[in-house]
Amino acid sequence: MAARLLLRTCPLRVLQLRGGTAARPLQRAMASAGGIPTDEEQATGLERRTLQALKQGKDPYSILKPKQYTGTKTDPHIVPSIGNKRLVGCLCEEDNTAIVWFWLHEGEPQRCPECGSHYKLVHHELPH
Repeated sequence: MAARLLLRTCPLRVLQLRGGTAARPLQRAMASAGGIPTDEEQATGLERRTLQALKQGKDPYSILKPKQYTGTKTDPHIVPSIGNKRLVGCLCEEDNTAIVWFWLHEGEPQRCPECGSHYKLVHHELPH
């Protein structure tokens, strides 16, 4: 630890050690513009693809908060799915502790059997 601090604080390009040998300070890899690399410059693989999609305004893995819908027949809650049906849980009231579960099928919007909110299944492609 002390050696690293010494290497960082020494203004000389070459340090003289006890045995008379010279040691150069450690060089750090910097970003292309000189400085600390950003998240996009360091990201690889799936993280990189996700960051690029978010820059384009897409939400490939439903990371962001979903858009608010009224739940009526003309403006139903959108449920993304990679299949043609999906199990949906509806909290009919804000302070309700019981979840009403029902199957939502592709096609026309369907109603929650308890509260009457409308849900519509929309096909969603995964980016990979």
